[in-house]
Amino acid sequence: MQLDGLIEKLKMDHLAPQIEGVCEQAAKKDLNYKEFLTLALDTEWRGRHLKGVESRLVQARLPWVKTIDEFDFAFQPSIDRKVVRELSGLAFCERAENVIMLGPPGVGKTHLAVALGVKAVEAGHRVLFLTLESLIMRLSRARSENRLDRQLQQLVYPKVLILDEMGYLPMSREDASLFFRLLSRRYEKASIIITSNKSFTDWGEIFGDQVMATAILDRLLHHSTVISIKGDSYRLREKKKAGMLEKQRTRKEEANEEDEEKKEPLKT
Repeated sequence: MQLDGLIEKLKMDHLAPQIEGVCEQAAKKDLNYKEFLTLALDTEWRGRHLKGVESRLVQARLPWVKTIDEFDFAFQPSIDRKVVRELSGLAFCERAENVIMLGPPGVGKTHLAVALGVKAVEAGHRVLFLTLESLIMRLSRARSENRLDRQLQQLVYPKVLILDEMGYLPMSREDASLFFRLLSRRYEKASIIITSNKSFTDWGEIFGDQVMATAILDRLLHHSTVISIKGDSYRLREKKKAGMLEKQRTRKEEANEEDEEKKEPLKT
């Protein structure tokens, strides 16, 4: 059987279009049979891995793709880089532990959460990103359609579930109960990454019940890493910069006008 036929039979779809280049590379480097086979299989594996990453990124529904390297730690010195580096190693994911990021709006919580999600995707894990509001809408709709158990099971599958914007909107007791059921299903089985603009002492307001909030925090914090970010908003920083430039421009214009007035001859 010819090489092209074997590649097709083995469904090496990524090696097939590159086989000529692989052969040329092997000839130039004078590779032996084992080295050539390694190069060919590595080409196929890399293609499959990249395709898998792209597919999982689509399934993850991330609002954007961000990386740890893109995060400006200099602007947020309150964050311990060592902790973030350890999290990016994904040991928390393997141990089904949670990550909770607290801080005011705009300090980079979602960036870090998404970056950890991207790391998990690249490692071959299933990830799902949802705002807390969209999660509750999903669960409420499933309950009204009598398919809550199936929906909860589907939300257990992702190795990492990212829940963004915890605390922006309060929940009813029924909604909090739905959230607790999901948390119980994932407890010690899969990881959750949560971003919130509220401190833990304010979570009673989020869930509309202090007892429920305590039960939820008990599950979340049992195996978890908490990152508290204290700093200015990135978005406000840009606006402040724009405002400062505008003020500088206005002052310059005023100075120029004053100069022009001084240059004008006196009218008699």
